[in-house]
Amino acid sequence: MAEFSQYLTLGLANETFGISIRNVREILDMRTISRLPHAPDFLLGMIDVRGSGYPIVDLRIKLGLPSVTATEATRIIILDVPMNDRLIGVGFVADCVFEVTDIDDEAIEPIPDVGGKWQSDYATGIGRKGEKFIVIFDLAKLMARDEIPEARDALMDAPRAA
Repeated sequence: MAEFSQYLTLGLANETFGISIRNVREILDMRTISRLPHAPDFLLGMIDVRGSGYPIVDLRIKLGLPSVTATEATRIIILDVPMNDRLIGVGFVADCVFEVTDIDDEAIEPIPDVGGKWQSDYATGIGRKGEKFIVIFDLAKLMARDEIPEARDALMDAPRAA
């Protein structure tokens, strides 16, 4: 019997990506992001969600894709990302969010080693939904080499939005 897992599917540069629904806290409309001094390019800054601060990552820049202006469809996905043996709340900016979908775990294939627009070491495999391929993110690998500020530390240093 097939085992299915649920994934939130999102769009980036005409590609479809999936994130395990277990890691998703919530999905927000795009909003003003408070910049952080000396942050890496992919780290856009911080946002406040009901009194908690979250660092915001531009997934396009993180994957080596060109940055684009936010649209009505742009979303911030608040995730629990495994980093340094614990879960850190991080927001990812995506071009759009499609749906939560079931993917057969046994049908997830390894990433073909032929290059591509994105760095495949950030993915755990490729799933299918009908005719569509979905690149499944490995959040731990995606964020493994990065220093993401802890919410309480970063908010102390963040300039206040006017």
